[in-house]
Formats: sequence, C-alpha cells, structure tokens
Amino acid sequence: MHPNVTHTPGFRLARKAIAVASLALLLTGCEQNGSEPSAGVPSEAPVPPAPRSLAAPVPVLARGDLVSAAGRAASSYAGEEKPEGADPLVGRTFSIKIAFGCSGPTPRSPDTSEAPGLASWSWGREGKTIELKMAPGSWAGSALIVGNADAPDWEAVEGFWIPHPWLLSESCPTVRGDPLQTTSAEIAPQTLGLAAIFESGGSRIGRRKGRAYTFTLRPDGDTPLQAPARGYRLLLEGRVASFPDGRAIRCRAAGPDQRPVCVIATKLDRVAFAEPDGSILSEW
Repeated sequence: MHPNVTHTPGFRLARKAIAVASLALLLTGCEQNGSEPSAGVPSEAPVPPAPRSLAAPVPVLARGDLVSAAGRAASSYAGEEKPEGADPLVGRTFSIKIAFGCSGPTPRSPDTSEAPGLASWSWGREGKTIELKMAPGSWAGSALIVGNADAPDWEAVEGFWIPHPWLLSESCPTVRGDPLQTTSAEIAPQTLGLAAIFESGGSRIGRRKGRAYTFTLRPDGDTPLQAPARGYRLLLEGRVASFPDGRAIRCRAAGPDQRPVCVIATKLDRVAFAEPDGSILSEW
C-alpha cells in the first residue's frame, strides 16, 4: 500500500470487522481442539469393574486322601509331635470305596468267625446266590477311643476297617503270592479304620446297634451267578468329625516297633454295596 493513500472511515470499519471475524474463528477452533476428540480417534470407554473371584469348591476326600492323612498322623504319634492349629480335615466331606472279596468268598462254616468291621461275600445255600455282609465293629470301649484323659462322651462308635492302608487306589490289590512258597503268608493286622460316632443325646439315624448290612444277589432267570473277578465295593460317605482335642485322627501303638493303629472320627451319612464299576446294589 502506498504511504500517501488516505484511509477513509468506511475502509477502517471494514478492516476492523474482518479482524474481529478472524479472531472469532480462531477461538472457535481452539475450543473444539480442547473439548472434543479429533476426528477418527475413539474416546476412552469406561473400564468395567473386575469380576469377583469365586472360591474354588472344596474337593470331596477320597480313599487316598484319608490314607495319606492317617500316615501323617501315625508319624506324628510315633514321634510325639503335637500338631498346631485347627485340623483341616474336620468338617470335610468324604466318599470312599473299599474293595472286598478280591481273593474270593468267605467260606460258610459254623467254625468261621465273623470279622467285625470287614466286608465280605460268600456263596448262599446250594451255591445259587451270593450274600454280601458287613457287620460294623463296636469300638466304644476301645482303649484308643476312651483310654485318654479327654475321652469323648459318645453313646456308640461303629467301626469300619480300611484294609490295605498302604494302597491309595480303590481297586483290589494286584500282587499275587509266590506259587513256590509252601507256607501261607500271614495277613497283616488292620491298622486304619473309620469310626462312625453317635453322640449322647444326638440323632440315632443310621445306627445299626449290632445289625449287619446284608444284601443277597440272585440269578437272573436260569443264568447262574459267576464269582466276581474283581470283588465288590463297600461305599462309605459322610463328614469328618473330631475327637475332643479337635483332631480328626487318633492313633495308638503297643510299642515303638508296632505300626500305630489310627482311627478317623466321622459322621456317616451313607453306606452301600456296589459293583466295581460303581453300580449300586443296595444302600442305607
């Protein structure tokens, strides 16, 4: 622009209006850049709250769990160790199958003495039926139960032995005897059992009062029964209880060179005879 040109009032007003309009456009652009996201850039979504972690269900105790726990209790007893804290077994539910009759039937004879606490099977009369039997032992007067300063106030204690307590599985032992051995191998004494307790003044549901659990298998039509190749199963289910000292297992031995006998206190809910595949034959 030439320095000698004189600006008229109209020209100066137009120039001022253009400047004001330019400033307004500039401010509008700044506000948009500061408050709105740029085109093509997604806005941040709200972060959902983390889901609550659910506690894993406590598994049901099986034979291997009880055998292992009894082994630890026997070791603590032999070493005079006093476990500290609450017993984690108390209150847990259990379901175990005890294999029986794996070596064959128990002979039917007047001279054959019953083995309380052990299940067995035998041929019925004329060999046409198979009879399953389990007579719980009466353990209320045992020194292991009452021979302590903190003897429990239990009205009855019905005992169930768990044979072969070195075996974790629920199947029959597969070890076979040596055919060249001329003397019979002695059967090891029972050292692990479940004690179904009945407290004084408590419920008597399920109490046998000396009555055995029995069931008879009969042939289907004219097809004769066959001796089971893998024995039968005794199913025991319930909840682990405790002795007055708060422990679930109590052990006792006659001397340092004897394997301790251990008993697990329980509240028994179910007893059943079953086939090896788990098919229930009879239950109480």
